[in-house]
Amino acid sequence: MMLRLTLASVFIVGATAAWTPQAPSPGKTQSLLAPSMDGRDIYRFYCASCHGLDGKGDGPIAPALQTRPPDLTRLAVRNAGTFPGARVKTFVTNGAGTPPSHGTREMPVWGPTFRSLEPSDQLVAARIANVIRYVESIQAK
Repeated sequence: MMLRLTLASVFIVGATAAWTPQAPSPGKTQSLLAPSMDGRDIYRFYCASCHGLDGKGDGPIAPALQTRPPDLTRLAVRNAGTFPGARVKTFVTNGAGTPPSHGTREMPVWGPTFRSLEPSDQLVAARIANVIRYVESIQAK
């Protein structure tokens, strides 16, 4: 139960800390669905609170986690120079194949989260593909 509360807290704090949309009108709540389909925006909305704006694992939530979030800019370096896109997609979408360096399952699995917020399977797949392309674009050279 405590882990679920922690994940919800990280998700909500992350969404509000990394994205700055217009303030909702009084009496309205802010959506937990990022309004943009751009990979960078999706990353900032959902990932930056833990992984940091630059992807190095130093987001504002990182110190509160049991295991430091990985440096996402070094995924290709740690994979013999090739970005492991299929593995990242599987991990982000389903949580399968958790890398040992990731530690516990503190990271939300975004496939089910996006599916619960977004009625279109095509848009869920596009969000995931766009954020993975963004992570690929920030790889260390």
